[in-house]
Amino acid sequence: MTENEREAMLLALDDELLKGGVILSEWCTFITRDADTSFIHGAFLACILTSVAAIETHLRSECSEAKRMRLEQLIDAAQLESDLTADLHRLRRYRNR
Repeated sequence: MTENEREAMLLALDDELLKGGVILSEWCTFITRDADTSFIHGAFLACILTSVAAIETHLRSECSEAKRMRLEQLIDAAQLESDLTADLHRLRRYRNR
């Protein structure tokens, strides 16, 4: 896949998934843009690492007791669908390797 194709794929996902707007902190948006840039340019490990950082940043902003929680605890406290929770734990474990 070329850089242009990866960028087009991200834009299509944004159009599909972000309907109605999504509110993210400025810091989370900044990290997400870095993840997008890493993906577009083929730096896939950097994309994974920055994506997990963006997810953690967002979950921390949503949880009032997040200051002392590890990512594993944040994922469980987020009350997400079980398949999404499992995917996030799998991504977290991959990152930790």
